[in-house]
Amino acid sequence: VAVARALANQPSLLLADEPTAALDAHRGRDVMALFRRIAHEQGAAVVVVTHDHRTLDVFDTIHEMEDGVLIRQRPPA
Repeated sequence: VAVARALANQPSLLLADEPTAALDAHRGRDVMALFRRIAHEQGAAVVVVTHDHRTLDVFDTIHEMEDGVLIRQRPPA
């Protein structure tokens, strides 16, 4: 429900903090794929903060932080 509510107004910027935390692997990938589709089809910027390494291949760019410091930017594996 939280994802649907966040997308209801077709935002130009979507901020998602651990959106897959309470989801199984399959549903988590579905949510991340939805975010990617929204970014590409609607031209929205999507910023996701996650510890879920299983979904990283969905994104165009990954910024990694360690101890509050940006340590690298890389394309997905």
